[in-house]
Amino acid sequence: MLCCCFFMLHFVCRSSCENVKFEPVLTIDTMNPTVKKVEYAVRGPIVQRAVELERELSEGMKKPFAEVIKANIGDAHAMGQQPITFFRQVLALCSYPELLNDSTFPEDAKSRAHRILQSCGGNSMGSYSASQGIDSVRQDVARYIERRDGGVPCDPDDIYLTTGASDGIVTMLKLLVCGEGAARTGVMISIPQYPLYSAALAELGAVQINYYLNEETCWSLDIGELQRALDEARQYCNPRALCIINPGNPTGQVQSRECIEDVIRFAAKERLFLMADEVYQDNVYAEGCQFHSFKKVLFEMGPEYSNTVELASFHSTSKCYMGECGFRGGYMEIINMDDEVKAQLTKLVSVRLCPPVPGQALMDLVVNPPQPGEPSYDNFIKERTATLSALAQKAKLTEQVLNTVQGISCNPVQGAMYSFPRITIPEKAIKEATDKGQQPDMFYCMKMLEETGICLVPGSGFGQKDGTYHFRMTILPPNDKLQILLNKVKEFHQRFTQQYS
Repeated sequence: MLCCCFFMLHFVCRSSCENVKFEPVLTIDTMNPTVKKVEYAVRGPIVQRAVELERELSEGMKKPFAEVIKANIGDAHAMGQQPITFFRQVLALCSYPELLNDSTFPEDAKSRAHRILQSCGGNSMGSYSASQGIDSVRQDVARYIERRDGGVPCDPDDIYLTTGASDGIVTMLKLLVCGEGAARTGVMISIPQYPLYSAALAELGAVQINYYLNEETCWSLDIGELQRALDEARQYCNPRALCIINPGNPTGQVQSRECIEDVIRFAAKERLFLMADEVYQDNVYAEGCQFHSFKKVLFEMGPEYSNTVELASFHSTSKCYMGECGFRGGYMEIINMDDEVKAQLTKLVSVRLCPPVPGQALMDLVVNPPQPGEPSYDNFIKERTATLSALAQKAKLTEQVLNTVQGISCNPVQGAMYSFPRITIPEKAIKEATDKGQQPDMFYCMKMLEETGICLVPGSGFGQKDGTYHFRMTILPPNDKLQILLNKVKEFHQRFTQQYS
């Protein structure tokens, strides 16, 4: 009898459970609403479709192209750029110290690896480091900044090693964002912009304040435009920070010293925290252009500014001549930060334990490369020069070819790794895109991908003035592949224009 009752109870309970619909705790309606606002065009729908096309090609499906060429992202090594030999030698030695006994490695690489390993817990790159980064690496970064900036002092305690520059940028934004309603923090970002900024601001629930670069004058920055954007924003938020990307992404402009001085004066007058994204500082190609760090200019303007303007600047191992994106190495330097806030920053970075130690080691090699007289110096200079020279040639080629196409206008690629040409899209194509619920330049780029295998990013993913359309294209493919890419873009645009005329 007892057994029978137990069976019946089990049956009823099981039947009841089976009839109850499972309701997940986390749904699209109950998830963090700010995450749903995040967009990142560089790895958006077009890139996802490009991956699908690659898989379809590998499975033997017929396409009007033999390969997908991804010109959507600044991933140098993925596009065929070769790593710097010395960097990889030292990293190999650090990863597998038994190689220190191998006579094929140069002595300066061994010496550098030994120094890095001595700075690691247990002499292993697999150990955690201090949250702010390995002390000896921060010292080397500080010395590098002093050399770069003509002797302007740099305190290693103001250096924070980061997981790429992106990590440092997001960390600083976390510190800056506060308030509610009209008191909510606003952050000024350039349009066009690198989507990291808009994505981070959306996730943090901050207010994005757009200021527009002037395409007619090679994407220059105008102080009057900064003032317009700031005055309008103060009606609905509390602007607290101004972000500058120099050299520019996606627009490739290089800021003049005069412009940087004007920006610093503006930040001082309006009491704005300056964030200088300088990850492309070695990527300057145009004649008459030169990279000026915000910190150097700030200090050369005198104590009125150098003692008062708050600044965070960022650098990375991912760009320039290195292109070592996957190692996620970077640093930020903070200037004039309140001591109590600095303590909070140190606490915040400690939550993520530490940046990747291999990335820290690579950052050390970037700021302290082989010196004259050392065995690896000549080859290092040869490889570095060849990489930067090739990028300069490809920047010029891209501008020249695109400007031969009726309906495409490309400003000079003064620096960085991208062109951001303006494209004319016929009204008929704009209407078809609108009917499909797409931005016209998204429609254009998706159609180009399907017909040519060329993967670009529509300008709408970076922001642009209403009524204008663009795409971003890297200049990273090897010369032969870049020429093919440019020719395909030219032929597609001509077909596209004719089709929708």
